Amino acid sequence: MCDEELSEGEAVGGDTSPLLSQQQPAGPLAARHCPEDSYNLVYIIFFLMGIGSLLPWNVFITAKQYWLYKLSNGSSPANSKSSTVYTLCSQVYNRFHTGPGISFRFSSRVRILFSLLVILVVFVVTTALVKVDMSGCRMQFFGGTLASVALVSGASNIFSGSVFGISGHFPMRISQAIISGQAMGGTLSALASIVDLAASSDVTDSALVYFITADVFTLVCIVMYLLLPRLSYSSESRSVSHSSSQNRVTTKIVKYLSCTRSESTSGSVPPLKPILKKTWVLGSCVFYVFFISIMIFPALSSGIQSMNKDSGSPWATTYFVPLTSFLLYNVADFCGRQVTAWLQVPGPTSRMLPLLVVSRSALVPLFMFCNYQPRYHLHSVFFAHDLFPVVFVCLLGISNGYLGTLPMIYGPKVVPRELAEPAGVVMSFFLTLGLAVGSAFSVALVHSI
Repeated sequence: MCDEELSEGEAVGGDTSPLLSQQQPAGPLAARHCPEDSYNLVYIIFFLMGIGSLLPWNVFITAKQYWLYKLSNGSSPANSKSSTVYTLCSQVYNRFHTGPGISFRFSSRVRILFSLLVILVVFVVTTALVKVDMSGCRMQFFGGTLASVALVSGASNIFSGSVFGISGHFPMRISQAIISGQAMGGTLSALASIVDLAASSDVTDSALVYFITADVFTLVCIVMYLLLPRLSYSSESRSVSHSSSQNRVTTKIVKYLSCTRSESTSGSVPPLKPILKKTWVLGSCVFYVFFISIMIFPALSSGIQSMNKDSGSPWATTYFVPLTSFLLYNVADFCGRQVTAWLQVPGPTSRMLPLLVVSRSALVPLFMFCNYQPRYHLHSVFFAHDLFPVVFVCLLGISNGYLGTLPMIYGPKVVPRELAEPAGVVMSFFLTLGLAVGSAFSVALVHSI
């Protein structure tokens, strides 16, 4: 019923054209089609949900020492293969749970709330087990950890794709808020790991803080999502004095949100062919940006060591990798994504965009010939100084943030308005596919050095 109402409204106003046409007026793209957003509350809500879409997974990664402690019975380091096993498990799960067809079989409200509840339940159970002695059932705990990581990873991807899908009904600045929020989630987890290295003496205390933070933030995301339709209804009364074209966009957003509140499951799958016809170039750009990024970060970049490691200084031994690889990358990535709020160049139809995306391939050999250790096949190190990985990580992060965000926010705007949400989900699928393929190639890349 909701889709019919929206379609009827579009038929009356003739509003079936793409949100971005090839003949674009001058001015920042993010400034067009903007409904009233008092105090930027809608932007803040989507920014917080962007953080929440990746923070749980980042928390699992950040608490690596806790998992090693639990799985080794608190006496000796656990086999590092455990990290690889649950990472591969989660990635296999992702591939089966982020396809566009699955995302379209249920309403966005059901997908978002269900995925958040799954994450919340998993983290509440995980938090409760932090101080419990699991020495007598380590294998059962290991199996439960595998299942937990798979559930959190899959639910996070469903949540992320669904939120990005509904952002297609909003101005582009809202899509940019989600993507910037995701980068902020990575930055916060990187900061937490560094603070943990400097201040914490008990891995279980650190893990408890990480998991409680994830619990609270997941609850915040649930509250924010439930609050979102109410804010949109209140903004409808403020949009009466706006121009007629702006009123049409605002009314469509409010109609959509009111529909998602009462919408149950939907069995129909939107037509993918017209969506892919309009977005395949942008989707390919998203795929390749994240393919290159995940091939380098973190598998390759985190293996680059300081040339002064033997000096024994804390910078070279303890903080070099967390600072230069994880924190610096996430900060640069956040900055690149944030720039797209004010600058959208090149445009969605420009040939320069694919060229810039492909040019990032040059970053792969640059990282390969830094001081990555251990080396078995390529013994030459051309970029030996510690400054080189710092510069290269900055380039990788900024280009990932900027060139990854542009096609993501363009995608839902180059299709007819009624296809904006499924187009957003399709773009999210391209992103996930790039991460999957890049992860596989990173294993081969590391073994080739």
